[in-house]
Amino acid sequence: MRSLIKVGGTEFRIEGGLVRMGRLEADSYQFLEDPPAMLAALRQCGSRIDLFHFMQKLPDTEPKYSYPMEWDNLAALPVSTFEQWWTKTLGFKARNKAKQAEKRGVSIREAAFNDELVQGIWEVYNESPVRQGGPNTHYGKDVQTVYREEATFLDSSIFIGAYFEGKLIGFIKMVQNETRTQAGLMNVVSMVKHRDKAPTNALVAHAVRICAERKIPYLVYSRFAYGKKKTSSLTEFKERNGFQQVNLPRYYVPFTPLGWAAFHLGLHHRLAEYIPESLASRLRGLRSAWYNRKFPTMAESL
Repeated sequence: MRSLIKVGGTEFRIEGGLVRMGRLEADSYQFLEDPPAMLAALRQCGSRIDLFHFMQKLPDTEPKYSYPMEWDNLAALPVSTFEQWWTKTLGFKARNKAKQAEKRGVSIREAAFNDELVQGIWEVYNESPVRQGGPNTHYGKDVQTVYREEATFLDSSIFIGAYFEGKLIGFIKMVQNETRTQAGLMNVVSMVKHRDKAPTNALVAHAVRICAERKIPYLVYSRFAYGKKKTSSLTEFKERNGFQQVNLPRYYVPFTPLGWAAFHLGLHHRLAEYIPESLASRLRGLRSAWYNRKFPTMAESL
């Protein structure tokens, strides 16, 4: 069971049946600027929350609050100037990948959010039922659903498009936090059939350029490590482009006795997180092999 509430102009999501867990709707993209005040407001909001969790924002990596916590992480790229990233951070091979799109006729530019962009995003999403060896959760959605989902956080979002022969072949949705200290890559998707043009590399390069021009000191590409899974093609892509693992406190604040019990029993973790990594890796391999056999032309390469 899921619900959205708004408190103090900020949207929060509440999930769960027996144990109701709350978080920012844009968790890890936007942050609580005054946690004690917001937590007090949430306790009085009228919606039941048993356990609320939030992440501390960059660049503060040491715990600032006394709430119960566990370590989480982000894939973060410190940004000073584009030239610094381009000449010092990127290796030779990654830099050539980023140049490949322009050489093959792809143009990269900031895009306005409108019906034309949403139509292009819908076509990108519906190119393939498979992404990174698993099911593409956006495949099969209609245009109206894609519009509604991409229209979230518009006041703080920047869209970047990769275009080939006038058609969108990849895009980034980048969400800035309230203090413009970081921009998070919420969506990074390119068409598989155009992977030879390396549009994703060029899109990330343009995102770095935007952060440098707008004095945003960190570009974030979701998590660097996911649970016990230490490496993947996506992690390697992030690393090649200069993203590093930054560990940050994630606080868990029980609002009810049930929340306290759930936290201490570890019920805030997904069941999959308790599966040994050796078994999880084999299961992922079997899943990827099955999808590659079913959709042999849809294998991706970052």
